[in-house]
Amino acid sequence: MWHVAIMKKEWGLIDKILSGEKTVESRWFKNKNSAWDKIKAGDCVYFKDTGGPVRVKAEVEKVLQFADLSAQKAKEILRQYGEADLGAKEIMPQIRQYVQGKNYCLLVFLKNPQEVEPFDIDKTGFGAMCAWLTVDDIKKLKKL
Repeated sequence: MWHVAIMKKEWGLIDKILSGEKTVESRWFKNKNSAWDKIKAGDCVYFKDTGGPVRVKAEVEKVLQFADLSAQKAKEILRQYGEADLGAKEIMPQIRQYVQGKNYCLLVFLKNPQEVEPFDIDKTGFGAMCAWLTVDDIKKLKKL
């Protein structure tokens, strides 16, 4: 499977993926998203900032899924994986606030990040607010 993760540009995380500072991508949500039970080791994740083209890809090394999160469990996940996820020792307050009240967490461990020739995607059918897309062929998303 192929995945596209849309990142908050202001957090600057794509460059940290490329440099190897960020080795985990987390997704936190109230309801299971399109990647739940679909992303597996060996899959490829492409990354783009909001409003920008896809510019980096990485291979999925492994995936961890957590359901029925409590505030304590979310805090423990942040403590254990926050540095690998954010590429920084300090967890920003907006991250702590963002994960509050989420029921599910998906941790995607990344390897072999590399730049790709930038390309735009067509999100038609996925919804304007969708921040993770899963397809069986990345060509289906590339704008012509």
